[in-house]
Amino acid sequence: MPRRYDSRKRVLVTGGAGFIGSHLCDRLLALGHEVLCLDNLFTGSKRNIDHLHGNPFFEFIRHDITFPLYVEVDEIYNLACPASPFHYQYDPVQTTKTSVHGAINVLGLAKRLQCPIFQASTSEVYGDPSVHPQTEDYWGNVNPIGPRSCYDEGKRCAETLFFDYHRQHDLDIKVARIFNTYGPRMHPADGRVVSNFVVQALSGAPITIYGEGNQTRSFCYVDDLVEGILKFMASGPDVTGPINFGNPREMTIRELAETVIEMTGAKSELIFEDLPHDDPKQRRPDISRAKAQLNWEPQVTLEHGLERTVGYFRDLLP
Repeated sequence: MPRRYDSRKRVLVTGGAGFIGSHLCDRLLALGHEVLCLDNLFTGSKRNIDHLHGNPFFEFIRHDITFPLYVEVDEIYNLACPASPFHYQYDPVQTTKTSVHGAINVLGLAKRLQCPIFQASTSEVYGDPSVHPQTEDYWGNVNPIGPRSCYDEGKRCAETLFFDYHRQHDLDIKVARIFNTYGPRMHPADGRVVSNFVVQALSGAPITIYGEGNQTRSFCYVDDLVEGILKFMASGPDVTGPINFGNPREMTIRELAETVIEMTGAKSELIFEDLPHDDPKQRRPDISRAKAQLNWEPQVTLEHGLERTVGYFRDLLP
């Protein structure tokens, strides 16, 4: 008996009250789908989805994905996991459980329903890379016992599970490796570099740079990422990934700090602290596969994206 009686899909988004998840919920609803948003609110926030509660096609469930879930849906997007070092190192055992047990639970659900499933993996699977830019066939340089490994290795194991379910059970999977993403609804205290710099600048506080600020990152605006995720899920079952999603424009952390100061008009000075253990020295995605297979590449410039992000934090902060 089919689960779908009309063209409206029923879609499960785990981690749906989080930064990226809430934007994905917005887009899915705008496309005319029914959205089941699941989140335990460890790092997600009801504020991110408050505007959706009046929509009859939106439903929120407070649930920890490390426990099984029994629902009837047509697609699954698995975004459940704290993504900033500050949050995922708070309870590293639980972080690993979220990636591994969570993957087992959503894959079991997808297997029962025989529905497509998307996995939000991460550029952290590349560790501190010795290959630059990072291509999907690079196996990475990850410390398996360091303070970041709960997240890095948890996500790597989740990828293993996804591809084994694909090979063993012919499951339709989509694995995306997401690089640094920013935009409205970032948690103001998540410790990630864009939110850190913007909050510090708007508060008139010194901007904290770890190391000398010469390490590089590439920043993708959240709307571009969500567009890529939707294109990926709409692709045929032969397109499994992994596929990198990120902006190939690379810049140093110091350059980002100076851009934020200029954009906010802040008088903040730069202060320098020791570089965290295992912090990657460089990070830039090769998005050739996303271009070739999905016709996707970022459209929003850093300046335009930061303008929207700064505006969000101006309204949010007291």
